[in-house]
Amino acid sequence: MALMAVNILLTFTVECYYPQNTYNFLVSVFAVEEINNNSELLPNITLGLHVEESLMYTKKIIESTLNILSGQHTVVNFKCYSSRTVAAIIEGFMDEESYGFYNMFQIYHYPQVSFNSQNLDMSNPVQYPYFYRTVPSELHLCVGIGKLLKYFGWKWVNIFSTDEESSVRAVQILKERIRQNGGCIASHEIFPHNWGFTKSQLDKIIKAIKESSTVNIFYLNKNFAFSLTYVLFLQRLVKSSHVFITIAEVEIAKKIEKYFKMSNKFFIFKPYRKVMPNFLKFIREMKPVWLACDDNAKYWWRDLCDRRCPKNIRRDCNSSDKNFPFTHCLSKYFGSSYSVYNAMYAVAHALHDMIMSGSGNGTTWTRENREILYSVPWKLHHYLRNLQFKNGLGEEMYMDENGDLAIGYDILNFIILPNTTLKYEVVGHYNPNAPPGQDFTIDEKAIIWDSSFTQIPPQFRCSLSCHPGYRKLTREGEPICCYDCIPCAEGEISNQTDMDTCTTCPDDQWSNQKKDACIPKVITFLSFEEPLGIVLTFISMFFFLITAAILGIFIYFRDTPIVRANNRHISYILLISLMFCFLCSLLFIGHPEDITCILRQTTFGITFSIALSSILAKTITVITAFQTTKPGSKLRKWMGSRVSNSIVLSCSLIQTFMCLAWFFSAPPFAYLNMRSEIGTILIECNEGSVIAFYCVLGYLGFLAGISFIIAFLARNLPDSFNEAKYITFSMLIFCSVWISFIPTYLSTKGKYMVAVEIFAILASSTGLLGCIFLPKCYIILLRPERNNKKDLRKT
Repeated sequence: MALMAVNILLTFTVECYYPQNTYNFLVSVFAVEEINNNSELLPNITLGLHVEESLMYTKKIIESTLNILSGQHTVVNFKCYSSRTVAAIIEGFMDEESYGFYNMFQIYHYPQVSFNSQNLDMSNPVQYPYFYRTVPSELHLCVGIGKLLKYFGWKWVNIFSTDEESSVRAVQILKERIRQNGGCIASHEIFPHNWGFTKSQLDKIIKAIKESSTVNIFYLNKNFAFSLTYVLFLQRLVKSSHVFITIAEVEIAKKIEKYFKMSNKFFIFKPYRKVMPNFLKFIREMKPVWLACDDNAKYWWRDLCDRRCPKNIRRDCNSSDKNFPFTHCLSKYFGSSYSVYNAMYAVAHALHDMIMSGSGNGTTWTRENREILYSVPWKLHHYLRNLQFKNGLGEEMYMDENGDLAIGYDILNFIILPNTTLKYEVVGHYNPNAPPGQDFTIDEKAIIWDSSFTQIPPQFRCSLSCHPGYRKLTREGEPICCYDCIPCAEGEISNQTDMDTCTTCPDDQWSNQKKDACIPKVITFLSFEEPLGIVLTFISMFFFLITAAILGIFIYFRDTPIVRANNRHISYILLISLMFCFLCSLLFIGHPEDITCILRQTTFGITFSIALSSILAKTITVITAFQTTKPGSKLRKWMGSRVSNSIVLSCSLIQTFMCLAWFFSAPPFAYLNMRSEIGTILIECNEGSVIAFYCVLGYLGFLAGISFIIAFLARNLPDSFNEAKYITFSMLIFCSVWISFIPTYLSTKGKYMVAVEIFAILASSTGLLGCIFLPKCYIILLRPERNNKKDLRKT
């Protein structure tokens, strides 16, 4: 049984010595040893490791990589002089370097697995078929930041980013996400990605922050720590009411921390990481022989001996140096070690799956499966894409169809404790692969807000929120986040904060006083319970009883001359019709129904037509009676009750037929008038046919006019026979009331319009009753001595 060797090339660049990279190197060694000691993973195969690191010298990286791939290099964990198969390249370049490296080495078809680059463009498996990574795409980073802003309702944002092509696209996606959530970009400053901050650039940032109270997103230093010097400089110069969101950890330096007061204002998005206890044990117990020639590494190992380091990383050694140049032992996740660890296991499992599928049980090496192993780079891609595996921690992991490890982001809160200790606290997660509703979580109790905030959580807006009852009115020439709050119009509401438009209430509802809810409209009609209805009812019943009493008097004194004069039967009909006129006004009071709407108009029209035709008959009777006293008069045959009754009957029938035509064509009906009065539903009777309504009124006016004209012409007849002047006065009152009724009726609404019609009915009926019958009642009751034929015949 032969022993085979497969190597992995690990390479990364940094701008300066970054102590967290030592963790990245050590975890690769740890992972290789752990894999080689696992009898179930890659049996009879030794996994080797080539490591290259350079301080931004891309030329040196390319040269070293070519040497390794050509076999002219020494492997870390075994020494040989023959070429060994390189399975994959695991790199920790920044986005642009990772992109450039891929373009150069893709011709060799080596899988390139990045534990650092989040370039969103390289998630395309068609354009980048040989690229994989164990960190999420930058696209998810933008979505996660957008969700954090939305969660806290932060809508006023400053963005500071670099001019890298990938970052430019990512920030554009972030800006679109912010706008979709109703937010606005107060300012967006772009800086060269390969420069440090100059004073003028810092002044530019400070000016942008000072101009408004915003959330400040630093889309900078994506691959490395954000210098605490910058943080302190910003906090000293800008006002306190700000929150900072970064995509890089803040580099903790103890000697700076002592002199400046820090604030709890930072949220940091970093790819999901996990502490690996066995790896920390490996660091505590290993002998740093390989790092003996590196001065920086000596300091690195010495710092782990300091008593201030936590026990999980502290080495059992002594250090007399009191300085603390690096605080890598205070790191929460120890660089990108978790991502490097997963990259090692992903390549190892892909190799295992490939070899097992090609060699059966993998225990016997033949010429054929040796060739499979030597053709690793070309065939390994099939097994890396959509790979499912368990890492050394027993976690289920998988690479998606884009070659990205399906993990998300941790949201860290940079916390300064009262004893000046700095630490990171995980306060939330964003995992784009989780089910909807579970992809974004925030533990608000874990967040420690700065004491300078007057509101927890703080709010960042160009304008204050518009409370319910108000809507936003965008200021001309300013972003949509800058607006004024104006109250909703009558009949409209806004029941949420910051509504763009007010919602119109349904027809049967109206806005309340605060205009934040629709309430049922007040239903109004002229009811018997309200004061106006009670007064009109009382008047109607009072005059009904008065009329009934007069009728009783006329019946009781029916044989007296004054009752018998001018046709007492017509007087009875007139009195009865007036009684119905007073009673019909009650139909106008109360809740309108279809039947009451029909009855009120037809009853009113018919009873008044009977009353007016009776008056017309009495007027004609007066004239006829006077003319018959002349010698040779031919009108004597027209005297008697038959003619008078015919006039009453014929005139009343005409009105009755018009009412029937009205009823069968377009009868009155009850309806809800929701628009005449604000916030009120008027229950009214619709006339149905306005023409029919005014025809009925016009006919009554015609009868009244004829009666008035005839009575006016007969006003000077002798008093002994003359009732015409009383009829004249009654018709004058009647016509005056109804002429004034029409404009008043048309200018009023709701129950007051009904009250006007009732008043017209009562006033005109009272005028008829008073002018025609009160003089006679006066003689009957108070001057009975004048109630004889002798006085009636006196001229």
